[in-house]
Amino acid sequence: MTEIIDLLLALSQEIKDLKVRIELIRATRAEHLKDTWIDNQDVMQTLHISQRTLQTFRSNGTIPYSKIQGKFYYKVSDIEELLQSNYYNPNFKCDGNK
Repeated sequence: MTEIIDLLLALSQEIKDLKVRIELIRATRAEHLKDTWIDNQDVMQTLHISQRTLQTFRSNGTIPYSKIQGKFYYKVSDIEELLQSNYYNPNFKCDGNK
């Protein structure tokens, strides 16, 4: 009986170790994605906006970009920052307190 308990404890520990590894991989991947660049199509799909709206965002400086041979690229971190800076939750004041 003690062998079964020991096996269950060992299995439980292995599961905990796997959970820690998975979280580490997720965090690493999220950080890696922030440094990646995406094109117009990806930005339009992510933000659910039209090509004209994206052009307006570029023109008025709402979103930073890079242009190479007529193709526009955007940092994922800049898109996240744009969304975060315009985040509104009516249940909280601007300082994050209720």
